[in-house]
Amino acid sequence: MTAIKHALQRDIFTPNDERLLSIVNVCKAGKKKKNCFLCATVTTERPVQVKVVKVKKSDKGDFYKRQITWELRDLGEVDAKDPSKENPEFDLHFEKVYRWVASSVAEKNSFISCIWKLNQRYLRKKVEFVNVSPQLLEESAPRGEAQSVAGGDEDALDDYQELNAREEQDIEGMMEVCEFAISNAEGFAEKLSRELQVLDGANIQSIMASEKQVNILMQLLDQALSEVDNIEDKLSSYEEMLQSVKEQMDQISQSNRLIQISNTNNGKLLDEIQFLVNYMDLSKGHIRALQEGDLSSPKGIEACINASEALLQCMNVALRPGHDQLLAVKQQQHLFSDLRDTFARRLTNHLNNVFVHQGHDQSSTLSQHTVDLSLPKHSPLHRDLLRYAKLMEWLKNTQREKYEGLSMTYVEYMTRLYEREIKDFFEVAKIKMAGTSKEAKGKFATLPRKESALKQESESLHGSSGKLTGSTSSLNKLAVQGSNSRRSQSSSLLDMGNISASDLDVADRTKFDKIFEQVLSELEPLCLAEQDFISKFFKLQQHATVQPPLAQPETEETDGAITSKVTPQSEPRPSLSSEKDLVRMMMNKIFQSIETELNSLIALGDKIDSFHSLYMLVKMSHHVWTAENVDPASYLSTTLGNVLVTVKRNFDKCISGQIKQMEDVKISKKSKVGILTFVTGFEEFAELAETIFRNAERRGDLDKAYVKLIRAVFMNVEKVANESQKTPRDVVMMENFHHIFSTLSRLKISCLEAERREAKHKYTEHLQSYVINSLGQPLEKLNHFFEGVEARVAQGVREEEVSYQLAFNKQELRKVIKEYPGKEVKKGLDNLYKKVDKHLCEEESLLQVVWHSMQDEFIRQYKHFEDLIGRCYPGSGITMEFTIQDMLEYFSSIAQSH
Repeated sequence: MTAIKHALQRDIFTPNDERLLSIVNVCKAGKKKKNCFLCATVTTERPVQVKVVKVKKSDKGDFYKRQITWELRDLGEVDAKDPSKENPEFDLHFEKVYRWVASSVAEKNSFISCIWKLNQRYLRKKVEFVNVSPQLLEESAPRGEAQSVAGGDEDALDDYQELNAREEQDIEGMMEVCEFAISNAEGFAEKLSRELQVLDGANIQSIMASEKQVNILMQLLDQALSEVDNIEDKLSSYEEMLQSVKEQMDQISQSNRLIQISNTNNGKLLDEIQFLVNYMDLSKGHIRALQEGDLSSPKGIEACINASEALLQCMNVALRPGHDQLLAVKQQQHLFSDLRDTFARRLTNHLNNVFVHQGHDQSSTLSQHTVDLSLPKHSPLHRDLLRYAKLMEWLKNTQREKYEGLSMTYVEYMTRLYEREIKDFFEVAKIKMAGTSKEAKGKFATLPRKESALKQESESLHGSSGKLTGSTSSLNKLAVQGSNSRRSQSSSLLDMGNISASDLDVADRTKFDKIFEQVLSELEPLCLAEQDFISKFFKLQQHATVQPPLAQPETEETDGAITSKVTPQSEPRPSLSSEKDLVRMMMNKIFQSIETELNSLIALGDKIDSFHSLYMLVKMSHHVWTAENVDPASYLSTTLGNVLVTVKRNFDKCISGQIKQMEDVKISKKSKVGILTFVTGFEEFAELAETIFRNAERRGDLDKAYVKLIRAVFMNVEKVANESQKTPRDVVMMENFHHIFSTLSRLKISCLEAERREAKHKYTEHLQSYVINSLGQPLEKLNHFFEGVEARVAQGVREEEVSYQLAFNKQELRKVIKEYPGKEVKKGLDNLYKKVDKHLCEEESLLQVVWHSMQDEFIRQYKHFEDLIGRCYPGSGITMEFTIQDMLEYFSSIAQSH
């Protein structure tokens, strides 16, 4: 083991400036026996580092290598397993527990003893030793022995010091003198022993010779000891003196500490007082403004605003713990509460008076505005009230109940004011609508009632409750007189005469469009201005979740009925998710009559003329689109959107009514059909719709209506043509589809391009059919003759051999041709022209077109006969009794004569 220890010192630890103190041969417990060495080492340089190193023999040779190194300060516990029995197992607790089995108990005890000594000297007993024998740890040894053990340990440590250069030279010189030392180590050792004895003897003699010097030295040491005693006595006296000074200094330090604590407390108390004075002191000017400030003048309002903001800041100061127990703070808070209640009461009473009197101030201008069909502007009132906006915000933050009460009061009085204004405004609009219809009708027919009747009706309207339903009002009865004829099967003609409805409807509908546009144009800025004012005045433009100010107290409701979209005041207030919803709720309450009045106006317009729904759909769609661009969730956008649904429903009813009229149309059995009324009605509708819907947002609705109408027109034209007895079916189809084709080509409606082509195809098809059926076979016998010729050729007879057939020889052909001289042909054509003229109507002017088509068909038959004569009777010289030029002259002269 010694040889291995020296080898490890030389090969592993000396290059790293380390000394090997103890070594133990171990293997891991419970595993295969792979031996290794645990080494306890210290560094040669200071500060000294104590390590435990695991050394293992290399697999590739006989040299050793360092495998793992642990710092001794990382060792937490040494467990020897059993202190009473000899057991080679032990555990070392580093970052984890390492279990070892030593090769012998002696090596284990020697290694643990070394670890204990190193722990005592360098780690100050940080390592815990468990199950270790007390004798091994030398716990019962006295302090001197422990020191001697420590000294011996030092000596043992010195045994491992390396030889210096001089010692190496001396040993080499000695070995050169004693060359036999290598071959005879025992002789060399005896020689060295003898020389050592000689040296010891010389040393003893030298010591005995220097006895006097030793005695002198001892005396000096005694004197030194006495001097040390004197110095220790003086130091003791000095220490006592310093102890007294120390006690005095401790008292001074304690006194200074108390003074410092007092100063600190005084500073903190001053800070607290300054905090309360700075943040809870309200100036006398602010107090006077809150108690007596003028809420009518701009300067007084500004002073009240500043005072209320200062009061709110004082009341919202975040008091520190304990402040609320101070009497002065309590008194100040009580003062602030009194000022808040007093000013809130003054502000509420003042604004209540403003809201109450504003209705009386506005009523004087109502008559002037209603005559001009315009709504009064409330911008001066809004401008005056917006001066109180900051005060309303203060009231909202401090006195929520009074704020809600003011909101309810404003809504209540503004509801009454707007309801009166809107009711009068819509009554004038309805009178103008009805008057427009009467004036236009009066240009063509005598009215059954005079101007005074209309005036009486308008007066009775103003005296009514103001809610015109459109069904029982005498105004509606007056307005819709004579309009039913426009919705009947003969809507294109007036019952009173032969005057076209377009002469009446152009001015009538144009004025209605202007009136309806003016109504919407007046309502839009009114609603937007009021909504903007409510947001600014009641500070509701934020998007935070709040409780609505429209609290419903338990009081009787004195104003009008509430629509279904507004929560009745008897029900609990709804919980709104945002203040934008609150604004919309207030607007619904204030303008609750707008939607009802609009629906009534729309119903009246629809009763006057169903085509008014086209104008209303375009105008309403445009205003809804404009309102949604401004604010999609606004009251105006929502209300107009609801009304737009009604307008769209009326538009759909108008289309359905047109289709129903087509299906119910009846034709006369005694007169020719001509252009059907619903065909001209579709033309009128399309012309009107194209004028109204030019660049409109709801073009898609019109395109869908077009498709429905045109399909109904097509279907009912065919139905009427099949039922017609006086006029041939082909004529009815030809004339009406020609009219439809002309209308669609002129208007150029893109969504009906397929129907336009279909109408052209039907017109051409039935024109050709009518020409063929009417023309028949002008050369009937000749036609039968050549049909027989073609049948023979089809049976296989050669064309040049047909003339040899008995029934189709040249004599038979000449006989048939002589029966059709030019005079007879012209006479038959003249009768045909008269017959066609009776079938066709004058409105469509298709006579010349049909006559020209008959001419082309007749010439085609003539050329066909000549071709058959040339192929089947070659060289016979047989020709017709008349030429193509004669035929052209016949057709031309007949057309000119009529």
